[in-house]
Amino acid sequence: MTPSNKSRLSATEQKLHKLGLVEPMDFVLHMPLRYEDHSRIHKIAELAPGMHAQLEGTISSVRVVHHGRRQLTALFKDQSGSIQLRWLHFYPSQKAALEKKGLLRIRGEVRGSYQWGLEMVHPKLLKAGESLKNNLVPIYPTTEGLSQEVLSAAIHKHLKSCVLEDTLSADIRERFDLMEINQALQLLHEPPLGTAIESLQLRYHPAWERLKFDEMLAQQIAMYLARQRRSALKAHALSSLKGPLYQQVLARFSYPLTAAQERVLAEIENDLSRAFPMHRLIQGDVGSGKTIVAALAATFAVEQGLQVALMAPTELLAEQHFRKIQAWFAATGVAVVWLSGSMKAKDKREAYEAIANGTAQFIVGTQALIQKDVNFHQLALVIVDEQHRFGVGQRLSLSEKGLINEAHPQADSATVPRPGTVDAESIIYPHQLNMSATPIPRSLAMTFLSDLDVSVIDELPPGRQPVETKLLDNKRRDELITLIANACHEAKQVYWVCPLVEESEALQLQTAEETYARLAAELVGIRVGLVHGRLKSEEKNRIMQDFQQHNIDVLVATTVIEVGVDVPNANIMVIEHAERFGLAQLHQLRGRVGRGQDKAICLLLYQQPLSETAKLRLKAMYETNDGFEIARRDLEQRGPGEFLGLKQSGTSLTRFINIDEDVAIVEATKAFAVELVQQDLPTALAHQQRWVGMSADYLRS
Repeated sequence: MTPSNKSRLSATEQKLHKLGLVEPMDFVLHMPLRYEDHSRIHKIAELAPGMHAQLEGTISSVRVVHHGRRQLTALFKDQSGSIQLRWLHFYPSQKAALEKKGLLRIRGEVRGSYQWGLEMVHPKLLKAGESLKNNLVPIYPTTEGLSQEVLSAAIHKHLKSCVLEDTLSADIRERFDLMEINQALQLLHEPPLGTAIESLQLRYHPAWERLKFDEMLAQQIAMYLARQRRSALKAHALSSLKGPLYQQVLARFSYPLTAAQERVLAEIENDLSRAFPMHRLIQGDVGSGKTIVAALAATFAVEQGLQVALMAPTELLAEQHFRKIQAWFAATGVAVVWLSGSMKAKDKREAYEAIANGTAQFIVGTQALIQKDVNFHQLALVIVDEQHRFGVGQRLSLSEKGLINEAHPQADSATVPRPGTVDAESIIYPHQLNMSATPIPRSLAMTFLSDLDVSVIDELPPGRQPVETKLLDNKRRDELITLIANACHEAKQVYWVCPLVEESEALQLQTAEETYARLAAELVGIRVGLVHGRLKSEEKNRIMQDFQQHNIDVLVATTVIEVGVDVPNANIMVIEHAERFGLAQLHQLRGRVGRGQDKAICLLLYQQPLSETAKLRLKAMYETNDGFEIARRDLEQRGPGEFLGLKQSGTSLTRFINIDEDVAIVEATKAFAVELVQQDLPTALAHQQRWVGMSADYLRS
């Protein structure tokens, strides 16, 4: 929305837009968080903590008290007993107004308090004797300044006017035991008295089942159609495999390929031999050897005179890939070219020219690879590392950079016709290989990655040992520093990771700069270094090289070291304020140690008090090293949108379904989507459009 359009909206409309409520369907699908029963008056004697209750009675006393802050309190009574009312924010006039109240009705959540007993905080004050509701009252997620009354009125207005044509026929609904869509929506927004609140709030009521089924079916249709479209596209069939170049690169590795690497490489071989684009994801835990597999796969394209591009999310990781690949291909004569946004203008121009004329055979870089000045000569294979760290649009852009027009081979990628246009049948697409060290649970993969073939490297290289994980309260910090000092005197190296670079009054976290200063002072005779994302690339590289060469004993760092830095001698990882990190991030950081032959340890330093979510994260890290189990728990906490990196695109994948709990719906819709597309394509497309719409492009990326 443009600023001028926004200024024409009323204050209420702006708040509704903030919630994403613009079109009628947005309102209709804005579902309640919970429900309250306003059909009866409760007695105070029957109240218990956690209840949402309506009471009628009188206020017997009102006073202002000081318990850390000024608070307004009142004693509310009915014939069965009394309850404390409390306001943390109030105007002086409220005290006088409450003292004048006679019989009144109040509504709110009952809380248990050691000091106050049963209480209500900021209860809603109503007139006594008002008519009671004849249905359960929905409570919607809202935003500051937008009351439940206003939001509910807007939703119910659209609910009355937005009558949906059911995209699923009566036969389909009967087959899967589904409610009619309008009936389901009406019930969820206005459930009649007697409807089990638990079934609504835990989302297993038949009305919820209908929304989940519709949403998931649309996702599965989009995925199936994407796979169908991809199988009709053209790509280079790379059939001359495992030639001299392959053997030369293979000989550079320090250990033979694991059985898992061999299996995944065979799967990639088979994909690349076909004349339509590969779209494969390699999953593997940290240190499983994904990059080695990708480098060997790259030889299949380079041996046929075609180009390969590898894109990584950070300059530090991309540079490490570049150095590795350059070393692996050093004796082969293959031109490995580096491209990043921080390069000097002259170096960039030279890289652009080499990429455009085909001199550059293997191009490694950051998001700079998708800039408008980059035009590939003949890009046959795209490799995206840490694919979940990119927005969907970024991944699509790199593939589109590699489109080749068979009818006009000399045309640059910017002029290649797009799918659906005249001459589009002459387009050759690059193969795409995605890599992720964040394993994706089976339930998620089968739901959202139907257009991806998934390979799993489930075996670590010889000699790798699981990292021991320990939890340490920040109060034991001095003990930890002593442990670190002893380790360094035994020639061991340590990562010490902090979440911030500079002081933040809001978060009050220990910063990298403060930690560096403290450790440098306390670890006498021990070399302490500092690296963070705000350093220039050259400085970061120098510090990392010093650490790799053991010129630094303890490296204090922010999360710039999260991916890709290999230092075999570093076998201790300290993570400051571990409670502030996500599970996937903690697992990635832990994977930076244990790359040598010695036993490694990861120490999670936490600050009390811990939230329930933080406790669950730390518990997961302590209990398991299994990346897939951690991924499953991460999915429970974060949801699929963020997990797959799609949050960056602004596209929310699911609103209603729980991937782990609703496996039966996922499996049923996956099979039915294929059937519906094959037997009734118009219905399938109409259903997809209602629930997915323009998101379909992102779903197949």
